[in-house]
Amino acid sequence: MIKVEKIIPGGQSLATADDGKKIFFWNALPGEEVTDFLVTKNKSHYTEAIATEVSLHSPYRISPYDECFLSTSPWQIMDYDYELSEKQSLVVEMFREHGIELPRPSIFTDGNPYFYRNKMEYSLYWDNDENRISLAFHARGSHRKIPVKKSSIERPEIFDTACRIVDDLNRRGEQARKYQSLLLRCNQDGEVSGGLYENGKPHPTFLQLTDTILGHTYSYSPNGFFQINLPVYEMALEEMKKHINTSKVLDLYSGVGTIGLSIARDHELTLVEVDKYAFDEATKNIATLNVGNILGILSRSEDVLDHIESNQTVILDPPRAGCDSKLIDKLLAVTPPTIIYLSCNPATQARDVKMLLDKYHISTAMTYNFFPRTPHIENLIVLSL
Repeated sequence: MIKVEKIIPGGQSLATADDGKKIFFWNALPGEEVTDFLVTKNKSHYTEAIATEVSLHSPYRISPYDECFLSTSPWQIMDYDYELSEKQSLVVEMFREHGIELPRPSIFTDGNPYFYRNKMEYSLYWDNDENRISLAFHARGSHRKIPVKKSSIERPEIFDTACRIVDDLNRRGEQARKYQSLLLRCNQDGEVSGGLYENGKPHPTFLQLTDTILGHTYSYSPNGFFQINLPVYEMALEEMKKHINTSKVLDLYSGVGTIGLSIARDHELTLVEVDKYAFDEATKNIATLNVGNILGILSRSEDVLDHIESNQTVILDPPRAGCDSKLIDKLLAVTPPTIIYLSCNPATQARDVKMLLDKYHISTAMTYNFFPRTPHIENLIVLSL
């Protein structure tokens, strides 16, 4: 019997074995006692495992919606209010690890913990007993595929379309091994686009989708980058817009441009993105505006430091690795009045903010539940001189 201590950044629950070795559990909550588990990774100093038998259940444990929850959304086992509270606590902990005592941030949600994802990629599983294809996900911690009969994290239109595609494959007598995966995306009007990736062949071009964000329409490819949870994303954008207090705005790591183009299209705006596919999408969205005050730059954000000016609002939305130290140094040297930093990884965000606090202070801290029932956290920090 092993007593679970707490949830840690990354989403697992921490416990300590009798020999002092740390165990990181999925499917276990603080205060519970694990009586049996399946090891998925065993290292000299720690073990990763899935709890298979639990006694003394947490009062916050609930029954998951889906049998496949460990593959897609391992926090389905906890009460939703408890999930929100844990995410607030984790943000505070990650900042504290860098010596920053962050007030407990407000956390925002649209109250829809299920059926929110507008993009899903499925594996295909061959059932030898029934000689047919099933939708599948990979079992957590392994390459093994598990067939899926129901999934509650993506929009229903996506799962329904996926089932119809698999039914058609089975009618034609297709084999699962022919295909790499099935990718589908759905806009807010319920229109679905995407399709099958066939092994050994280039990825197909799918029908473009359009969506409206803060009243502005964007087109995008189903297999390109676009936010997963648009209603909660709009909440974050509304807050970010409040902090633009200059006529010039620099949007770094801009992706397809939905941040800058949604909240600063009336400003002198510069978008910087390194991924050519995302940049091409941003360029199309800029062209539809037919205005001359928006500049797009295809480059690494760290390589356009000369574009940082002291009379700008700077927007940062970097990948999980956070910002390059060269960029942080340039911000500290130029000192734009406001830095709006949205992050999908509060741990690296806290590291970067720690350096910026040499000349800035945190004026706003808010957390957004972009990814309910998963441990992923989106965090907004606004820094002022």
